[in-house]
Amino acid sequence: MLAKLIKAIYREANLIDFIEYMKLPSLASFRFFEAAAQTGSFVKAAETLHVTHGAVSRQVRLLEAALGVELFERRNRAIFLNAAGRSLHEVTHSVFEQLEGAVYRLQHTAQNEVLTLSCEPTIAMKWLIPRLPAFHEANPDINLHLVAAGGPIDFARSGVDLALRRDDFHWELDIFAEKVCDEWVGPVSRVKTSINDNFEGVCLLHAGTRPNAWPTWEKLSNISTKGSGRVEYEHFYLCIQAAVSGLGIAMASFLMVQDELESGQLHAPYGFLLDGSAYYLLSPEPLDMNNKCARFESWLKKEMAACLQS
Repeated sequence: MLAKLIKAIYREANLIDFIEYMKLPSLASFRFFEAAAQTGSFVKAAETLHVTHGAVSRQVRLLEAALGVELFERRNRAIFLNAAGRSLHEVTHSVFEQLEGAVYRLQHTAQNEVLTLSCEPTIAMKWLIPRLPAFHEANPDINLHLVAAGGPIDFARSGVDLALRRDDFHWELDIFAEKVCDEWVGPVSRVKTSINDNFEGVCLLHAGTRPNAWPTWEKLSNISTKGSGRVEYEHFYLCIQAAVSGLGIAMASFLMVQDELESGQLHAPYGFLLDGSAYYLLSPEPLDMNNKCARFESWLKKEMAACLQS
């Protein structure tokens, strides 16, 4: 990757032809460059790396000499990435993030059976995290590392073992997907009597992450929300919290409001309907090839099935 980038830098700078088998500069020099590029200062980079300002400056100069192109503009004791520097920083930032992630996983795997799970924020906050104590009790040897994220995922770059997603996007054909449960949705509000059959004058809470939630429910239920008001929130979980606070009516997933329904914080006068979507565990390899992934899948399916049957 770095060799390809260096070739591009040479072409852009109109320098001599790149020598195909040139020796790359040391990893240390790239690390010093990355720190300087990230902080925008040799002094701050030195503090980050616990070295002297002169050491950072020398390493960057050595890197520039090895590449044959300057990476920073130096003006009045300040440094600024130039075009070549920005191109290199895009790569070094990604490379060192991957290295740090790999080192973390290697170090912790030696001590524990680490399972890194990427999960959509709302289901992580409203459903999964409250139930993790049960998972840890049943699987004390697995250290679950949770990452909140949604949408497409690059397993190679992220270092994630599993991703819990709703199928509202298309994933690559080489990703293994295991369905864990269907999605049930319905309107929820703090007050039982706050919804009437025509929704006249009712404030509906809409989520930017699920823009079609209300239109889909209207088609499925054959109930119109004409005459209602509208408030926009960026995330699904914000709509749920707004409904709990009495700010309006949210379209919610049953899984994500089950606890609030049981406690009486929310009410669902129309019940819940299947909306045609479902939740899947995504993985770069078949789940049965990895013991910790297979165990998490088994636990997750049982927990979700128990919730939907309650």
